[in-house]
Amino acid sequence: MHSTTDPASQAVVAATIAVLFAVLAREAAHRVLIVLAAAAWLFAITYLTPLHLIPFEQAWHHIDLNVLLLLAAMMAYVGVLKDTGVFEWAAARLTRATGGRARAAVTIFVWVTALVSAILDNVTTVIFVAPIAITVARALRMPVAALLLPVVMASNVGGAATLIGDPPNIIIGSGAGIPFAAFLTNVAAPIVVMIFVVDALAGRFYRAALAPPAGTFTAPPVPPISNIQLLRWTAAIGVLVFVGFLTQQLTGMPAAVPAMIGAAAAMAIQDYLHVRNNAPTAEERTHGILVVFERDIEWPTLAFFTFLFIVVGAAVETGLIGRVAALLSQGIHAASTTFSLGDRGTLLFAAIVICWASGLLSALVDNIPFVAVAMPVVQSLAGELHGDTMALWWALSLGACLGGNGSAVGASANVTVTGFAEREREPISFAEFMRFGVPVTAATLLAASAYLTIYVLLGARVAFWSSLALAVVAFAAQRAASIRRSPGY
Repeated sequence: MHSTTDPASQAVVAATIAVLFAVLAREAAHRVLIVLAAAAWLFAITYLTPLHLIPFEQAWHHIDLNVLLLLAAMMAYVGVLKDTGVFEWAAARLTRATGGRARAAVTIFVWVTALVSAILDNVTTVIFVAPIAITVARALRMPVAALLLPVVMASNVGGAATLIGDPPNIIIGSGAGIPFAAFLTNVAAPIVVMIFVVDALAGRFYRAALAPPAGTFTAPPVPPISNIQLLRWTAAIGVLVFVGFLTQQLTGMPAAVPAMIGAAAAMAIQDYLHVRNNAPTAEERTHGILVVFERDIEWPTLAFFTFLFIVVGAAVETGLIGRVAALLSQGIHAASTTFSLGDRGTLLFAAIVICWASGLLSALVDNIPFVAVAMPVVQSLAGELHGDTMALWWALSLGACLGGNGSAVGASANVTVTGFAEREREPISFAEFMRFGVPVTAATLLAASAYLTIYVLLGARVAFWSSLALAVVAFAAQRAASIRRSPGY
């Protein structure tokens, strides 16, 4: 059985996705139940009506096993790492570094998260950072969301800076033959400016929550590492896992492979050290292994991803996403003819449209299938238009990565962080996520549009140096504001 690609099939899938988001926003039920119901509805229509939206055998091709296994493996690895006491140690150190100032904590976490996300990937980064952020937020008596949401926004923005920071960039780099260095020299500079934007918006949006507390701040004691042997082993394993991430293009291994190897090795070392030091019974050993699976792997989050992949797969199979991409191309050519745009004007218009369309759609559906479908469209436009058409690829990359901040399901990192918050009984609602995420998305897309405008009209070099200059100005302004906020000023 093959999916039907008629307008009726596409309309049903589009309506299903619209209702899915509306129900998620209202939080009428648990998010896993909502997306499960949407996937079941699509299957029911497929097999009980002439509209074949997503046959079961095709659904499997859209369940991204790389994402699911990567998440599960890194959650298990972090579960082992928790037993070393390093998260409590790091949280106490960071809490002391803030001097009790919640605003300083936001800035520290935003920049650390963005940097690490550029080196690794945004999902892996938030798996490590989120538990520490929750502990620090509680120590500073600030709302957990006021720290977690800027963290996840920074992870998505920071991941856009490099080829390996966000999955859409990997797809674009591979499909268009763009090397690692090209992302650094063309996208990293404007991303630095956008991190300042995220930090500034967090300060304004959570102004009341981040106000200096009354009284004197008492720095918490720094607890010792509880299992130094296990920490040394897991740290060494972690380094090898990250080397695996960084050498994906050389080895051909999907990110899930080194993550799974690392998780298995960490759990084996944990079991070996436990046996050597405690002489546990067979039942205790079994329970010790299972507790990582039961406690630290977010099974509801993985289930949510699975059903969401099926829903998005229906949009791909019925041609809905392809139709949107084709309409995008037609609209660009029509606007060029109607307004008599020159070569640069048409290229700039195309770049801006691709950026904003990618941003909007990435907030609604997973950005990975959209980028995969949009690649041929951008490739065609790049062959038809004149000028530095690399601007179109940067537009697709920036739009897809930045647009993920628009909703709680716009990026894998978002779902992971909201899952952590729910487990810690600090739930972040779909609406609360959007109240902060939509302004961040709009502001960063505006910054991306400004960068693309300079890139097309004045050239890549001017755009790069302009972004660096603006970053320096933003840093100076941030430092001045920090001094004014400091006690005794």
